[in-house]
Amino acid sequence: MKILIVEDETGISGFLKQGLEEEGYQIGLASNGETGLKMALSQSFDLILLDWMLPKMKGIDVCKAIRVENKQVPILFLTAKDTIQETIEGLKAGANDYIKKPFSFEELLERIKIHFRNGSEEDVVALGNVKIVQSKHQVFSSEQEVNLTQREYELLLYLFKNKGKVCTRNQIIQDVWNIHFEYDTGVIDVFMNAIRKKLNLNKEELIHTIRGVGYIADTI
Repeated sequence: MKILIVEDETGISGFLKQGLEEEGYQIGLASNGETGLKMALSQSFDLILLDWMLPKMKGIDVCKAIRVENKQVPILFLTAKDTIQETIEGLKAGANDYIKKPFSFEELLERIKIHFRNGSEEDVVALGNVKIVQSKHQVFSSEQEVNLTQREYELLLYLFKNKGKVCTRNQIIQDVWNIHFEYDTGVIDVFMNAIRKKLNLNKEELIHTIRGVGYIADTI
């Protein structure tokens, strides 16, 4: 697991880095908000520890900017601010948790573990060489990230969650498109072709066409 620490106090960031590395985590460090945001958006982290008061860009603004990019990575604020209004402001900005300075390392470690448990195995749906990480809205094919549109992602996730089961065209159009009236299901084929192309799949690899019925995701 990889954690990004965005903290301008070197004593705190050094202490956290050493402690978390001893627990087996990989650590990235940023000493100001601008650098922290660039790292959060350009690299893959499993959790972010974010100070509120930072040079160049405040932590609250960093958090908001990350969420604009649809990053679902858990964000924990580390801050001396502790009023109810400030706590609410941080949560509204997209933070998942809030821990007040000074804090014990043991408490922080437990909170981190809780977030990792909440996003553990059930968060990852995989079939063959394709993997979907739901919390991060990411799709990987042979460990390479693939950019899908929102509808392509929803369709692939639906089939993977129902792997081994035949999904009829009517089921797909209702559950993925949320259309509950007669509709041309041919649109599904357009999205399926795009998905296969982006994932570099052969026509009947992992996602199989059941002629006249629908699709099934399976390794058969």
